[in-house]
Order: sequence, then C-alpha cells, then structure tokens
Amino acid sequence: MMQRITAGVVFLAMAAPAFGQQDNWRLVRAKTEARLKQIAGGVRGAMGMAALDLTSGERFGINENLIFPQGSAIKIGLLMEVFKQASEAKFKLTDLRVVDKQHKVGGSGVLQELGDASSHLSIRDLCILMIVLSDNTATNILIDLVGMDRVNATLAALGLTHTRLQRRMMDPAASARGEENISTPAEAVRVMEILYKGEFLSREACADILSILKKPKPGAIVSGVPENVAVAFKPGSIAGVSTEWAIVYLKDRPYAVAVMENYEMDGEGPAAMKEISLTLYDYFWRLSRATGHGLYKQ
Repeated sequence: MMQRITAGVVFLAMAAPAFGQQDNWRLVRAKTEARLKQIAGGVRGAMGMAALDLTSGERFGINENLIFPQGSAIKIGLLMEVFKQASEAKFKLTDLRVVDKQHKVGGSGVLQELGDASSHLSIRDLCILMIVLSDNTATNILIDLVGMDRVNATLAALGLTHTRLQRRMMDPAASARGEENISTPAEAVRVMEILYKGEFLSREACADILSILKKPKPGAIVSGVPENVAVAFKPGSIAGVSTEWAIVYLKDRPYAVAVMENYEMDGEGPAAMKEISLTLYDYFWRLSRATGHGLYKQ
C-alpha cells in the first residue's frame, strides 16, 4: 500500500515546547508519525488522513490528497451554502418548508417516517436534522432549495478543487454513473480551518455553522477525545466507505482532522479512525501542556 506522510519540518520550531530540547520533541513527533502510519497501513482498504494544528500550522498527512467518496460528511459543504444564500437574503433560516413525499428517501433520519405534507420545518431545523441525525430527506430538501451547482461554485471559490456535491442522497443510479460526492483529507481539513478562523461569510456565520456541527452525535473521532472536550464534526458512512471531518477544541491547542477510507473491510475504518484520533489527541495534549523540558504544567 502506498503511503505518504507530510510532516513539514518547517513547523517544528513553532510546534515544539519553548526553551529548547528540540531533539527530544522531534523524537515524540517521529513516534507520532510512525504510529499514524502504522494505523493507516493496518487497514485493508485505502486510508488517508490530514491533521492541522490551528495554533501553529503544524501538519500531519497520510495520503491526504487522495480523493475519497464522502457519504454524509459532504453535508458540511451543503450547510455552508444554505448559510451563504440566507446571508444573500434568498430566504431566511426561519422560513418553513413542507416535508412531502417527493423528497423522502431511506437511509438515516426520521423525516421519512412522517406523513406526506403533514409537517412544516424551518430551514434551520432541516440543517440541524441533516447534521445531527444525518437525515437524508432533510438533506435533499436543502439540495433542492439551494441547488447543487451553487454548492459546488462556492466550494470552488474557496479554492477546493476536489470537494464536490454531485448527487442527492440515496440515489443509487447517480452513484452507478460515477456521480459521487467526493473530497480529500487535505481539503476537508481546509474547510474546517476556514470555519474555525471565521473566513466564510463572517465570524458570526461560521460560529453558527460550528454550533450546529458541535451538537452531540456518534462519531469515531469524537470517541477518541475526552468527553469534556468539544468537537465540531460530521461523519459519513456508505457501503465500503467511512469518513469524518472534525475540529477538536483542545484548550490552547485546537486542531482540525479528517480521516477517510474506501474499499473498507469488516468495519475496520471506524476502529482505525478512533485510534488515529487517540494518537492525535495524545500528541496535541502534550504540546498544550508541556514545558520546554517535557514537564507538564500543573
């Protein structure tokens, strides 16, 4: 299996604890890189990951520029476009939309179980259902609201060349034609960095988007982080594919991470993603707590 670790030496001086002992810290980083490579290489599918220290800019990467199907993680891009069009006064997030049978699809979510046209939900509520319950019916309503082409135009304007929404949820015919929702670990991390830094629309809009992504839900990356640490994230899973995009709000050392696998076997992806999350948290926790001599601040 071909693997590549991107471990920019240029960032080591910024990343290592202050006051010296750089050689000691390089050993810690090298061991972390080796562990990440071991985890990604231990699955039978193709796995890629990227992680970015949002304080210093230090990176880890394994196959970070490979393109992977995204499952529901692509819904982050759709969420951003909904907020963009709301900011352009095309609609208000409080506007109501009817839930009718033309939008209902199977898979995850609860709206498929409701009566035809018996419920009206706000656009914001549809966004929350899309992210928290990964509701596919809510997602398709929002795709039809904003337009797939507009989502992709916004992603392209952000400099993302491989992140694309190319089909509605639960559309096997489109998937069979190769119209898959795709991204790379590097671009997913870039999206999370943009949101964290408030570089999309406004700081207020990014904070609102992240507040939705922080809402509790299951995920592999969050399972590798202590319960008292906030995580803004969206996982995705379809047959043979596991993905997750996240920001881990570690005190004094927040970081973005994306992990993706396809050609997955026997559910290896989520277990490996949790191990990657544990490894990254261990590394960045030490950066946040250590003095230049490797002592942890009390």
